[in-house]
Amino acid sequence: MNETPTRTPLAGLRILEFVHMVMGPSCGLILADLGADVIKIEAVGDGDSTRRLMGSGAGFHPTFNRNKRSLAINIKDPEGLKVLHRLVATTDAVTENFRPGVMDRLGLGYEALKEIRPDLIYCSMKGFMPGPYENRTALDEVVQMMGGLAYMTGPPGRPLRAGTSVNDIMGGMFGAIGIMAALRERDATGKGAHVQSALFENNIFLVAQHMAQFAVTGKAADPMPNRISAWGIYDVFITSDDEQVFLGVVSDKQWPVFCEAFGAPDLASDDSLRTNNQRVASRETLIPVIAEICRRYSKADLIAKCEAVGLPHAPITRPEDLYDDPHLNQSDGLIDLHLDTDGKATRIPSLPLAIDGKRPAVRRDLPAVGEHSRELLEEIGLETSDIDRLYADGVVSGGA
Repeated sequence: MNETPTRTPLAGLRILEFVHMVMGPSCGLILADLGADVIKIEAVGDGDSTRRLMGSGAGFHPTFNRNKRSLAINIKDPEGLKVLHRLVATTDAVTENFRPGVMDRLGLGYEALKEIRPDLIYCSMKGFMPGPYENRTALDEVVQMMGGLAYMTGPPGRPLRAGTSVNDIMGGMFGAIGIMAALRERDATGKGAHVQSALFENNIFLVAQHMAQFAVTGKAADPMPNRISAWGIYDVFITSDDEQVFLGVVSDKQWPVFCEAFGAPDLASDDSLRTNNQRVASRETLIPVIAEICRRYSKADLIAKCEAVGLPHAPITRPEDLYDDPHLNQSDGLIDLHLDTDGKATRIPSLPLAIDGKRPAVRRDLPAVGEHSRELLEEIGLETSDIDRLYADGVVSGGA
């Protein structure tokens, strides 16, 4: 597997992750991309079941597991548990996203592990924070439905989940933020901490603006497809080649710019359309006029004209189209990666941040199951004979 050394902000930190699916792996990805040594604990043999998901889950593993090492170990075997406890002694933070109580029953809960390393940061990512719901089974879909997001996304009476794993990914992100904050606190106090993040509470944070709107105005927010727009023009229009382009005119300064660019002096001189609020009030008659103007242009021409005068615009793009996006390709927004299944070269979106102009790089390709098992056992000081015995007994696998 490709491994490229480079200096990174979190170099020197070790993270041990007991995670699966999206939430836990996304937390580890952020820390790994920023330079932490993230060790993915996997089952002996086939490894994390997320590797084998099909359909809409096929992209989970390759998206969230670069820059990590893999240790395949039987965590239910007493010898495996001894190894993990020894590894914890060298670890700055542990992450997990199993159901409440699972890690405690395995002897890997926070109370057990802080006895081994008192300054350990332990991050639990669950469906719900402690409270009446904490033992419920949760999925991104579940919390979107019960947390108002699905109601706001779909048309009235047709709740619709968002088009990606928003709560899983952001829940992992808040887990990473919490870990980094706790590590900073540990620098000052020398003490460890138990960090928690959750799908439901993350979802509530996403809909907070709609809750606040109700608090401020006394009026409930309508679902997004049925909302009263705050802007006179803020819509998707059809072009002459039957493509779709979003176009916004969101200020009174942009209105004359639009009118001049698209040859509509009659609109510019209409006093009833001079302010944004007037245009909002006139949307029923204004939008068909704007739609007819947009219909005169091809998608490429409409985008070029908006780009030239600085009007907000966007093509309606499918995820697979983004591989050809010029901005992503020229700004390190896509990074090279080899799939762990067949070694096929592909590209994947990089972490959406830059430090001193540099985007986080791929230092390690996706690990094979247990690819780093032997080297990790050597790092914690096990003798070769003891390592060989663990392999022979089926306690560990891979990387032999």
